[in-house]
Amino acid sequence: MKSKTTKSVGVQRNKLLRYKAIQEVYLEHYSEDIPTAVLHRKYIYPKFFISIGTLYNVLNTSIEKELKALKNQP
Repeated sequence: MKSKTTKSVGVQRNKLLRYKAIQEVYLEHYSEDIPTAVLHRKYIYPKFFISIGTLYNVLNTSIEKELKALKNQP
């Protein structure tokens, strides 16, 4: 199997860093009383322009684990 090129690793790394920023904004405003759709509408969409489906994908991504895996690649 061919290893990832430097460019594709950089693209993946930048995506994960963007996901990390989105998660930080989400956790900053998170409260059990506020639905995720409201957090998306008020805080996430105006800053990152992502859909709520993408937000759910971001929240379910283990960012730190994937960043470590990228750093450990040859």
